[in-house]
Order: sequence, then C-alpha cells, then structure tokens
Amino acid sequence: MRNKLSMLALFICLVQFIPAQSQPVKRFLNLKTMKGASFALLAKDVNSGEILYSYDENRQLTPASVLKLVTASAALELLGEDYRFVTKLEYDGKISNGVLEGNLYIKGGGDPTLGSSHFAADRSRYTPDQNTFMPQWIEAISKAGIRKITGTVIADESIFDTEGISLKWMQEDIGSYYGAGSYGLSVFDNLYRLYLKTGTAGSKPEVIETIPPTPNIRFHNYMRSASVRTDSSFVIGFPYSNDRYLYGVVPAGRERFLLRGDIPDPPLFLAEYVHTALTSAGIQIEGTPSCYRLLAENKKWPTKARKELASTYSPTLREIVRIVNERSHNLYTDAIIKTLGLKYTPKQGEVLSSMNKGIQVVHEHWKQKGFDISSLWMYDGCGLSAVDKVTASFICDLLAYMHKTSKLSDAFVASLPKAGQEGSVANFLKGTSLQGRALLKSGGMSRVRAYAGYITKDDKQYAVALFVNNYSGEAQAITKNIEKLLLALF
Repeated sequence: MRNKLSMLALFICLVQFIPAQSQPVKRFLNLKTMKGASFALLAKDVNSGEILYSYDENRQLTPASVLKLVTASAALELLGEDYRFVTKLEYDGKISNGVLEGNLYIKGGGDPTLGSSHFAADRSRYTPDQNTFMPQWIEAISKAGIRKITGTVIADESIFDTEGISLKWMQEDIGSYYGAGSYGLSVFDNLYRLYLKTGTAGSKPEVIETIPPTPNIRFHNYMRSASVRTDSSFVIGFPYSNDRYLYGVVPAGRERFLLRGDIPDPPLFLAEYVHTALTSAGIQIEGTPSCYRLLAENKKWPTKARKELASTYSPTLREIVRIVNERSHNLYTDAIIKTLGLKYTPKQGEVLSSMNKGIQVVHEHWKQKGFDISSLWMYDGCGLSAVDKVTASFICDLLAYMHKTSKLSDAFVASLPKAGQEGSVANFLKGTSLQGRALLKSGGMSRVRAYAGYITKDDKQYAVALFVNNYSGEAQAITKNIEKLLLALF
C-alpha cells in the first residue's frame, strides 16, 4: 500500500511539471481541417527556459521557409554581420594602344545581390537597366584605356559548382522566380518578368516580352485565360535549359499580366548582358560571350594570369539576412549556405556539392554549440525542399540562443519582420493585439504552414515555433485558424 501511495504521489508531482494542453490547442486540433494532420507547438521563455505551451515539440516536420532561420543565424555567427560578397572585373593578356589583347572576366564571389531590386532606392520602379554595377565597370574599363577587346567576356562562376538547385526540389517549383538557382555569379535576382496579354476566357494568352530581355528562352505556352481574379500558373524549366513551359490559368482580359520566372543560366546571361552593354558604350568585342561551365566542359578554360579592374561589393550580411527573413528570399539563403560551404574541408575521397558542404558546416556549427542536430534534416538552405525536417524544439532552442547568448543577437532579431506590418507576415495578425508585438518568420508550401520567432507576453519574451503539416482545405482557412490560436495563447 505504501508503494502504491508513493507511486501516486510521484505521479502527481510529475504532472505538475508537465505543461497542460491548453483549451485553444485542443480546439485547434479538433478542427475538421486538422483531421490526419501533424501539429507541433512550443513556446518558451528565452531567458529562463520556462515552457509556456508545448505540443509534440519533438516531432520532425517540414518547416518550409522557417528553415531560413537556421541558415541565417549560422551565417551571421560564422561570417559576421559586416561580411560582404565581392564580384571582380578582371582581364588577362595585355592592353596596348586601347586594345585589350585578351579576355575580360567577371569573377564571381557568390553574391546573390548583384543588380537586385531589393536594394534599389525605389524598388517599385526598379528595372535592370538602373543597376549600379554596369556604370562602375564601364568606367573602370574606360579608365584602363580599353576601347577594343580581341578576346571575349567570360563569366567565372567557378567558386560554386554547377548544381544550381537542390536535387530535392519539386518540379513545380523549378523554373519559377522563387525557385531560382544560386550560382557563383547571379544577377537581377536571377529572374525575369514575363508579360502576357490575356484575351477572352478559354483563349491562350500571348507572350509580349520579358524584362530584362531573354532572347534565348523558348516559351512553350499551354496556359489558358479564365474568368478568375488571380492566377494559378507555373513556369517550369530546368537550370541551363532555355525551354520554359507555361501551364495553368491566368485572369482574362489583361493587357499586361505579369508572371516571373528564373533565368536559366545566370552566369552566361551576365556575360551576354555585359557584352551588350559594353558594345553599346562603344567598346568593340571580337569574341562570343561565354562562362566557366561551358569552357571547362570543352577543356578550353583559359589559365593565364589576370589583373583586376574593379571590385563590386554587396550590402552587408546583416542587410542581406534582413531580406532573407523579411522577404523570405530563397536565392539569397542558398547563396549564403553555399558560401558557408567554402569553409568545409572534405574528407579524403569525399565528394560533396557546394550546397551539401554548406549544410555540413551548418550542422557542425550547431553541434558545437551543444544542439542535438539529429532532428535537423536539410537539403537546401531555404526550406523549399519538402523533405527538409526539423522540430519545434530545435527551432525554439535556436531562437532562445540567438536572443540570449549570441553576440549577433541584435542583427538576428532585427531581421525578423513585425507581424501585421512587414514582409511576408504583413497581413498575418494584422489589426490584432499581436500586430507589431510578434516578430515572426513564416513558411508555407502545399499543405504546410509554419511560423517561428518571438512574442512578448506579460513583459516576458518567448521563443515560439508552430508547424502544421498535411492539413486539408484552403491555406487561407488554416492561416486564419493559426491566427486565432496565437491570439488565444498570447
């Protein structure tokens, strides 16, 4: 009898330390749309570690773009908030009487921001021809006295491998602007704007133009116009392939309907763009633009010594990470993780892609910080792969560490957008008591919704991670129910 009483007393004591499942969580789980779905939630005090709410926090779930927090925080710690990418303009051969008897090189440093609209003074009016790097390069070439180039313009993207995208991405994402590959040389966010003229419902839209011009792309148009307000369309195509397939539905009766797609081969595109710009500036070029990938494949890569003409620097990593988390920029994030991969030393006989090297560096960093990385499964840096997995527990531990312990806390916390006001969460929790009080990174893909960040309650700062996988119904409906849940909890 004494043993039974002791066991009962122990059980009662243990229960007192297990956070009770709150009524709002129970109501959320009982939603029809949550039948068969997976759900994880954790909210903990960043200072004391006290758990406010928890539910299945050790379940490995698809985080979508919440994974960006893992990459961005590691990059800030390993590279520093003042880190800048650099792109160099170089030449080989010699300059004599205004003639460069050699080639002009664009040496890539992995910068994903070259010509990006995100750092333009007026992003809404930005066009590629308003970039600042091309005038700088033309001035450097003119200052060197070059009026003619006997060789050609060559893009040197060799800092990364040719695997522009993760092999774990889904086909519907490949070719879209948000599925743009990351390369040793990127330009204009590696995207083009595709303008369509849509006719009557049921008709095929007409391709008008792309900005910047992409004359090498062949569009195979299988779209249809329909009596809808928003499009449900796909631009599909693989890296280095100039064939792009247009599927889905777009609104009828539009004179210039905008879609966005990825530039298939950004390094070669940049070489061609520079060639055209220099020719327009009166500089003669005899050769045809090329890039490292094509020349190396044909064993024609020049190995002559080069001299520098100009260096173009990116914004600071602090500024870039702000765009990563506020705008959920996949290209920026994957370029960052590949840059981290430059720190990786392969083991004897080991062959890893630029992406996988970066993933190894991220894993090792968090392991050294004492994190259990067994729950962290990364196949890219940005979270676009559906097989990326992580737990709410891991994300909350990371958030607590970055808030309390990391020397880069200010830069990291400042990178998170205010719910209801900024970036990808501008409409989330808008007009509620949590507007501006919650700093959240969002993540979303087919049947996946995720949020993670910081929420203030009773003068305490909480790290929060919430994942929903495999829900049914519309994304808008589950998002509204997540808002209701957070408002009930906080």
